[in-house]
Amino acid sequence: MPEKKTLEKARAAKRAGKSPTTQAGEFVHEEIEHVREGKHGARSAKQAIAIGLSKARRAGIKLPPPPRSAKASTKRSAKAASRAGRKRTRPLAKRSRAMSQRLKREPKNTVSTKALSRQAKSAARRRTGTRRRRTTATA
Repeated sequence: MPEKKTLEKARAAKRAGKSPTTQAGEFVHEEIEHVREGKHGARSAKQAIAIGLSKARRAGIKLPPPPRSAKASTKRSAKAASRAGRKRTRPLAKRSRAMSQRLKREPKNTVSTKALSRQAKSAARRRTGTRRRRTTATA
């Protein structure tokens, strides 16, 4: 469950007319903080971002599905997360506990400034120059 502060910031972004990805950014930021605090770990910066986006979908943010280049399992989990937001069923306690314990054993340095910078640069490299410029012009 996302923190109250995160939900409020995402709602404020929605009221301000920000894009769904900007609204979801709050959830990603929260997830990065969780990994840094040691609440759980992630194997890569990309995984921490994916967890945050999944939480955003569950919270009802209208995020587009992953691009066509994404793995089938990623698309499936994104679709399930967006559906889960509507159903509001609680996860099984045993599964939830198992996942929490598993994530706690993961490394914490995956969301260091250096790792996040590396992830951002590699993501930018995958975009065309025009798309990169459009991103910075609107920001």
